Formats: sequence, structure tokens, C-alpha cells
Amino acid sequence: MQVAAAVIALVATAVGIALFARTVAGFVATFSMGQPDRSRTDAPVTRSVTLVREFLGHTRMARLPVVAAAHWFVMVSFGVLFFSLATAYGQLFDPRFALPLIGHFAPFEWLTEAIAWLSFAGIAALIVIRQRDHPRSAAGTGGRRSRFYGPTWWAAYYVEATIVGVVVCVLSLRALEYALTGGSALHFPLTSFIGAAFAGASQGSLENAVVAVALVKILISMAWFVTVALQPTMGVAWHRFLAFPNIWLKRHAGGRTSLGALQPISIKGAPVDFENIDELDEDDALGVGKVADFTWKGLLDFSTCTECGRCQSQCPAWNTDKPLSPKMLVMALRDHANAQAPYLAAVSGQAVVSDEARAAHERPLIGATGYDVERPLGAYGSELGVIDPDVLWSCTTCGACVEQCPVDIEHVDHIVDMRRYQVLMESSFPSELGGLFKNLENAQNPWGMNSRARLDWAKGLPFDVKQVGQDVESLAEVEYLFWVGCAGAFEDRAKKTTRAVAELLHTAGVEFAVLGDGEACTGDPARRAGNEFLFQMLAQANVETLTEAGATKIVVTCAHCFNTLSNEYPQLGGSYEVVHHTQLLNTLVRDKRLVPVAPVEGSGRSVTYHDPCYLGRHNGVYAPPRELIGSLPGVELREMPRNSERSFCCGAGGARMWMEEKIGTRINGNRVAEAVATGADVIAIGCPFCRVMLSDGLAAQQGEGAARPEVEVVDVAQMLLAAVNRGRPEPEPVTAG
Repeated sequence: MQVAAAVIALVATAVGIALFARTVAGFVATFSMGQPDRSRTDAPVTRSVTLVREFLGHTRMARLPVVAAAHWFVMVSFGVLFFSLATAYGQLFDPRFALPLIGHFAPFEWLTEAIAWLSFAGIAALIVIRQRDHPRSAAGTGGRRSRFYGPTWWAAYYVEATIVGVVVCVLSLRALEYALTGGSALHFPLTSFIGAAFAGASQGSLENAVVAVALVKILISMAWFVTVALQPTMGVAWHRFLAFPNIWLKRHAGGRTSLGALQPISIKGAPVDFENIDELDEDDALGVGKVADFTWKGLLDFSTCTECGRCQSQCPAWNTDKPLSPKMLVMALRDHANAQAPYLAAVSGQAVVSDEARAAHERPLIGATGYDVERPLGAYGSELGVIDPDVLWSCTTCGACVEQCPVDIEHVDHIVDMRRYQVLMESSFPSELGGLFKNLENAQNPWGMNSRARLDWAKGLPFDVKQVGQDVESLAEVEYLFWVGCAGAFEDRAKKTTRAVAELLHTAGVEFAVLGDGEACTGDPARRAGNEFLFQMLAQANVETLTEAGATKIVVTCAHCFNTLSNEYPQLGGSYEVVHHTQLLNTLVRDKRLVPVAPVEGSGRSVTYHDPCYLGRHNGVYAPPRELIGSLPGVELREMPRNSERSFCCGAGGARMWMEEKIGTRINGNRVAEAVATGADVIAIGCPFCRVMLSDGLAAQQGEGAARPEVEVVDVAQMLLAAVNRGRPEPEPVTAG
């Protein structure tokens, strides 16, 4: 029996390892077909520390604590229980075999048994969670509110069964070893009670049982190797290997999520110089128009997807019945890259191209897929395009997918890269964006307003607002440049925030100036919409203006301006100290330069705060706005269930503020309903985009009777101004802007 078992095990092992190695080589070949990205290997020590921290600390999974704990033990068991696999090979030849040195070392035996039991408990918990949250019992069409909607279910079940099988074999072998060797509880602390049940069995029977179970364990392991080798798109299995390089190669070596700045368009690994764009080769693509246009890191991203659905569960588009699921987008790109890889390899090697590979190559990356809201998976499974345009343009670039992903996939970058190709190479984009682009190009603001009106918000203020070039020659004469932003200058509701911030800075004695008609749109909506050329034009002009004015410290009220000025302008040579108005005002309150006073009547108000995506997730600013609200006497903060890094988008990002929502329900309505449900009187915001979207959503719900008429949307700065004005001996009237 031992000889036959050994032969079977060795043959299975040879086949499994050979197939696995072939698939790994295929991955390397596929990834190498992507475009160069030379920004991923700096600071190797820091990257290694980040990898160890995320791997052992499970920091990216901690948002679901029970899942994180269960997954941690299952993950660790792959390494620890590998030694039990090595032992199993020896047991085929000698049932009493133990690894040299550590085989009978008590702490190692304790660790093995503890990890085996904890892994068993962990996988049992994960099985229960998967079944509890199964789409069959979830809300939405076909159960789409489940984060498990859309994956390959047989693959998940197979991985779960494999883990259960391996752990059961490990524990069974330990119990049989106890009975066979007459061991003590010191060496078999957690399996001796099982081994006691075999006390009456003969030595021969126990030896045969050890050989049989060892063979089963080996076959289960090798069957897994064979299966995953034959299924390179089996993300639920392959992430166990690919997550390590994907995390190590993430954009920020220190571990920050890949949000904030978008990466510039690159060709052959070098950023495009838009001033010399005519020098590009005819075959050079601006953005991503086919799978080979993605960088090798992008292709690695797609294959690393675990199909866990955390991104999908947080996506505002998916949660309002739009076709975009970040998970299924990545899965579709992964499957397409895998299907097309043989074509690319065959062409580069001048080999014969199969019909299947040629068909995959000829399938357009972006094209109609016959999406049907009653059949959402149709967006990814038709014979037409790989990604439906409605999928591409539903994204708000809020970053929830990137923030939630446990293996650091960079969804937003990939989506914007595909948008860039559609805009710059195909001139294919939603019709509403045509007006946006025209206004930005001709008037340097999304509304197409005359730049001379940029200072109208300051009319009627009880003090003069200094303007660079008229009242001050250089920003060196003041402490801050107040970057008003297009919304703050032209949108009536946002003007109130602008005025409030200006009054507060004046009251606190902070010297500031504005650019007035010298200010232009930062280019955020153009860049997120894929029009990189227009962004570069606006941004370069602004950098020149800021440089001439001597800007060093900038305060902004718009989260999008904050992100662009602080994170993206350095790409063009403009580096500044940029603060959001909630950060600066919070500092002024702490320093007692602004003193909020309770309402005279003593009645307080309840407030719920909405985190702007580009202030929170993209830049990690969560505490200052809350501290500022907490400093207001008589105010009670009521958090929404989705807050901080899990905050739900208002729906304005990614240039969506200028596009109609024609599919599903409105994102702003979803968010407003959540805010109203807290019972708060005020929905506090810190971004003019959020103000527009939430105000519109609230007005719609109040008109339908779904929200109390007294609920209002107010910027944190306005709340602070009202509290500070109460402390003035003779409050000065504020003329409405």
C-alpha cells in the first residue's frame, strides 16, 4: 500500500507543480505585455514593511472585524500547515515519520494544532457569512445588494472545500499519530482526545490509516494546484499568491491608498508632454483603448481580484442600480486580458493565432453590451463590447472601491484611463460633457460665466477683500491665498460658504487675498471626465498664475480644488501648502481666535455631517470638520451609518455633477434619505459640490413629504459664523450673496 500511495502522490505532485509553474510563467508573460510603469519599485525597505504590516496586521481587512479575524487564521494556516504537507510525504514511506529538529518540538506541535483548529473555525465562519449574505436572500434585482453578487460560485465553494479537507486531514493525522506512537497530551494538546478513540486499533491498521490520510491530504493539495493552474482567472484562489506582489508594488510605498492624485497619461512609461503632443507616433494611444494599453501593474491588479465584493458593496453607482460594479469591471478586464493573451503572445512570436484568441482581440474594450437593469450581468457577458459605456460613465471616482479593496487594486485610475481614450482618441462621451468642456475651454469655469463676475460674492461685505495685483502686489504680503473656486464664485448656494469663510478669516485677523478674475478652474472635472488635454491647459495656466503671485499657503472651500491643488499641481511644478477651510477654521477655534457662543435661547440643534469624498477618502481629512462641529455650543452630532472612510458619495464627483442620472435611482437621494433618517435638523457639508447635490436631493424629498421641511443643508463655516456672530456686542448684518 505504501509503495502505491507513494507513486500516486509523486505523480500527482509532479503534474500539479508542472501545471502551476506553467501558469505562473503565463502570468509573467501576460503582465509583461502591459505598458511600462517605472514608479513601483522605489523605497524597497518601506514597501516591504508595508507588505508585512498589511499581511500580518490585516489592516486593509479590518473594516469587517469578524471576517478579518477568520481570514487571518485561514491565511496563516497556508504557511504553518505547509510543514504538515511535507510531513505527509514522509509518512507515505514511514507512518511514524516526523520532520527533523522541529517534528517533535512541543511548541511547533502546539502551533500546528492550534492553527489547524483556528483555521477550521475561520473557514467555517467564512462559509456561514457567505451563505448568510448570499444573493438569494439579499435585496435588489437578483440579490445585487449582496457583496457576493456576481462571482464564480463554484470557485468559492471549491476553495472552501479544499481548506476544510486539508484541515480535517491535518487534525486526523495528528490524532492517528497520537494513537500510533502512544504520545502524551504534551505533544498532542488539541488532538489527543480524538486519538484516544483509536486506542484499541492495531499498529498495522493505524499505520495504514496514516498512509491513507496522508495520501488524501496530498491529493487534495495537488488537485488544488491543478485546478487553479487550469483556471488562471480564478481570483478567489490566485489572490493568495498575487496579493503579495500587488501590495508591494502599490502606488505609495508607505501604504497610503492609491487615491488623491490621478496619474498623468504615459506612453511607454514616460508622461506625455502635451506641449509637444504633435511629436507622438501615430500608433501611440492617449489613455487605454485596448487591454494591452494598461500598464503591467494594471494587468496584475485584474488578476489579483479576490472577488470579495467589498468594493461593490460600497459603490454609489452599484447601490443605486447602475451597471457599474467595480468588482465585475475588474473581473471582466481580467477575463478579457486572459483571453487575449494568447493572441498577443502569438503575434509577438509570429506563431499561429487561434480563432478564439483572434476573436478576443477583435472584441472592442469599450462598446455596447446590451445592458439590461433586469439582467445586470449582461453588462459583462455579451458578445459585443467588454465594458459598456454606461458602466464607464457611471463612476463618480469617489474612491470607495480603492479604499475598501484588501489587495490594493486601483480601480479609479483604470476607469479614468479608459475615459481618456474615449474622450481624446474616439471623441465618444456623454453629450452633457460637451457643454462642460466648451465652458472650461472658453470661460475657464464649468458654468461658462464671465470671469469678471468672480468677485461678485464679496459685494456687501463689511470689509474689503484684497485682490492680488490690485490691493496687494504679491501674496508675500498676506498669510493665505483664498482660492475661491468656480462654485464658490458663481453658484449661489456656495457663495454663502465663501462669504462665511471670508468673514471668519477677517474676524480672526487672518490676512488673506484672492486672485479674483485671475483665478480659473483647477481642471478637476476635465481630468476626471478623461479630458487630460484640457486639464493640462487649465492647470499649467493656474500654476503660472500662482507662481507669479508668489503663492505658498492656500485655503480652499472646495474638496475637489483642495485635492487638485495639493496632490496634482505638483506634477506640473506647483507645490503649495493647501488647507481645507474646515482645517484652518478648526485651528482658529482651538487657538481662541474665533469663539463660538451658544444660542441665546439655549436650544441646541442636531447635526449630521457628510464627508466629501475628495476631502475624506482621497485625503484622509475626517477629524477637523467633526472637531469644528463639536466646538459649537448646543450642537449634537449624529453620525450616519456610512461615515468617514465608508461615507456614501453625493454623486457629483468624476464630472457626474454635469451629467444626468438616467439609470437607476439618484445617488444624492440615497444619501439624503440616510441623513434625514438620523433625525438631524442640519446636514452639514464641507464642499460646494456636496452642497448642490444634497440640497437638490433634500428639496426633492421635502417636496414628496419624505423629509421634514425644517431640515437644511449648511456648510460648517456658516454654522461657525452664526455661533461667532452671537458673541459680538453688535452683530453686523450680512447682506445675502
